[in-house]
Amino acid sequence: MKSVEVNFDGLVGPTHNYAGLSEGNVASLSNANESSNPKSAALQGLKKMKALHDMGLTQGIFAPQERPDIYTLKRLGFQGSDAQILAAAYKTSPTLLASCCSASTMWTANAATVSPSADTQNQKVHFTAANLANKFHRSLEPETTSNILSAIFNNDDYFQHHQHLNDNEHFGDEGAANHTRLCESYGDKGLEIFTYGRVAFNRNTPKPVKYPARQTLEASQAIARLHGVSAENAVFVQQNPDVIDQGVFHNDVIAVGNQNVLFYHEQAYLNTDSFKAEVSQKFSGNNLHFIEVSSEQVSIEDAVNTYLFNTQIITLADNSMAIIAPMHCRENTQVFDYLQSLIAANNPINHVEFFDVNESMKNGGGPACLRLRVALTEQELTAVNPNCLLTDSLYLKLVTWVNKHYRDTLTLKDLSDPQLLIESRTALDELTQLLSLGSVYRFQN
Repeated sequence: MKSVEVNFDGLVGPTHNYAGLSEGNVASLSNANESSNPKSAALQGLKKMKALHDMGLTQGIFAPQERPDIYTLKRLGFQGSDAQILAAAYKTSPTLLASCCSASTMWTANAATVSPSADTQNQKVHFTAANLANKFHRSLEPETTSNILSAIFNNDDYFQHHQHLNDNEHFGDEGAANHTRLCESYGDKGLEIFTYGRVAFNRNTPKPVKYPARQTLEASQAIARLHGVSAENAVFVQQNPDVIDQGVFHNDVIAVGNQNVLFYHEQAYLNTDSFKAEVSQKFSGNNLHFIEVSSEQVSIEDAVNTYLFNTQIITLADNSMAIIAPMHCRENTQVFDYLQSLIAANNPINHVEFFDVNESMKNGGGPACLRLRVALTEQELTAVNPNCLLTDSLYLKLVTWVNKHYRDTLTLKDLSDPQLLIESRTALDELTQLLSLGSVYRFQN
C-alpha cells in the first residue's frame, strides 16, 4: 500500500524567548538572556513548512503549548491573581518563570516517538508522548502534547496513543530526537533504531561526565514494547558519551536517517562497527547506504555549531533525496564544501536547500528538531485531522494569525507582563479553531 511521510512541524509559540534553560545544548546556553523575536521565529518556521509543501511533500502543523504555565506556578505555591503570580515568580526566580514560559515545544522531534503501522504488531500507528524528564521546562509538556496528538490522530481504527512513560530519569524519554527509522519505502516494514545515552539501572556502563544523558536504554525498550515493535525490527545503540559531553544532547544532532540512508558522524555511536553490522543484518531492503562523516571532513564542533546532522533528509516525488539545512551550513566553509561533495557523490542525496531558521538555531534547534515524522498509508492519511495539514490557504491564515498576535521582541522581564498571558491565550484559542483541535488547553476547560 502506498505510504507517505508527513512532517508535523511545531508552530513557534508566542512566548519564544532565550533563557538558556537547556544544559548540554551549546547554542541554548550561548544565547541566554538575549532579546528574542517570537513573530520572526514563527514566520521562519512557517516559511520552511510552506517550502516543503511546495516541493510536493505532505506537511502537518503541530500547535504550541499554553505559556506562561500558570498552573505549574500555582502548584509550586504562588498565589493570587494571574498578574500577582507572574510578578511574584519573576521576583522570586526569573529562571523558574522562564521555564514556565518556554516555547520549547517548537521542537516537535521531542514531542513523541512514532511507530508506523507496518512496524507494529496490531498494524496501527503508535504514539507515545515523550516525558522529557531531564529538563524541568520540558517536563511540563507531555499532557498537552498527548492532547494535541489525540486531536490530530483521532481515529481508533488506525491510531493508538500511549500515556507518556513514568516521570523519572530512569525512564527519561526524549521522543523522536533519539529515534530513527530505516526502510525501503515508507509503507514497508522498517527497522527502528533507538539511540540511548545511558543505562539507568547499571551504573557500571559508560555515560557522559560533563552533560546529562537524557535518554535511557530502559525508556527506549519500553517504547518498543508499548508499540509492539519486534526484536527483529529494532536496534538499540548507545550514543558516544564523549560527543554528549561536546554538546550533542540528542542523537539527531549527530545522525539522521531516511529510508535506506543513514547519515552520521564517525563519533556518533559508542560501538559503530557492531551497530552497523546489526543494522545491515536486520535491514530487509536493498542498497543500504551508510554515509559516515569523518572528523577530518567535519569536526564535532562544526557539526554542533552548524547542525549539519540536524537537517531533514526528504524524499521527493522523483524518489531522489534532498537535505533541508539551516543557513549556518552554507556559511561554514568546511561544512558547505562537505555538502557539495556529498551531493556529487554516488548516493541517493543529490540536492540541498538552505533555510533561515536562525531564531530556532539560537535556542538550540535546527530543521530536524522542528518536525515530527509520521509515515502513513493513504487510508491512514484520510483519517488525520485535515485542518492540521498545510494548504496554501491555511498557510496564509497562519501568517495572518502570527502577525496579529505575536510580538516583535521579547525579553525575560516581559515574561512577567500579564498582558502577554492574555495575548497568548487569545492566540491559542483562535488557533485551536483554525486547526479544529477542540479544547486541548487547560484554560479552555
